[in-house]
Amino acid sequence: MKDLMPVLFVGHGSPMNAVQENGFTSALRSLGRDLPRPKAILVVSAHWLTKGTFVSTSPEPEQLHDFYGFPDTLYEIAYRPKGSPELAKRAISLGEPIPLGPQPFRGIDHGAWAVLRHLYPAADVPVVQLSISMSETEDAHYRKAAWLKDLRSEEILIIGSGNIVHNLALMSADQVDSEPYVWASEFDRYIKEAIEAADHDNLTHYWRDLSGAASLAVPTNDHYLPLLYVEGVRQGTDRVCWVYEGIQHKSVSMRTYLLG
Repeated sequence: MKDLMPVLFVGHGSPMNAVQENGFTSALRSLGRDLPRPKAILVVSAHWLTKGTFVSTSPEPEQLHDFYGFPDTLYEIAYRPKGSPELAKRAISLGEPIPLGPQPFRGIDHGAWAVLRHLYPAADVPVVQLSISMSETEDAHYRKAAWLKDLRSEEILIIGSGNIVHNLALMSADQVDSEPYVWASEFDRYIKEAIEAADHDNLTHYWRDLSGAASLAVPTNDHYLPLLYVEGVRQGTDRVCWVYEGIQHKSVSMRTYLLG
């Protein structure tokens, strides 16, 4: 039996992490040096939300600077990996029961490239993105991810890119110098424990958190859902490796972990 490629969840946080030197970006660079080299990467990003589920099929995907109001240096970053029509075709065939639609015009959003430029700075690994259908429940997303499992034995690195805690309305302008909100730390810890226990019931029904922190930590579930795709391809032999733990802006969890 082939070794399984690890699977990665990244709390990507602010686009500014793409250009910053901090503990989070240092941890990503270190991880990139240690990971087995994949044939291609499939990213489930919180920044591609759709009605239905789609996969990017372009061999030359555009780099999307899908944010505004940031310093010019962020818009000047060039990260242009190749796409992988072969991986896209394989994903479509695996996801036929869903069904999964091809999207030839979708580029690579910052949920993908702002992370990948630290993991693979040479942009020499092909990248495909999978969209998140916003009309489905957390349970449905977790179950849907099961069809991706075969990719792990085909040298494909699956990355979920979002944030466990993501409340922009209450975020502080200070990125790293402010103490996190109590509710942010509580919910981050609650989900950490669920991940360590492989407690998929609590992960898919996170709002049961009796402390009341969930409603503040996840006011909308777009950034939480990528985690369920990572957990959905989890195998019984996988071990959890915490790549980075921390909260930026008081209300954005950067928790990042590897399963393998």
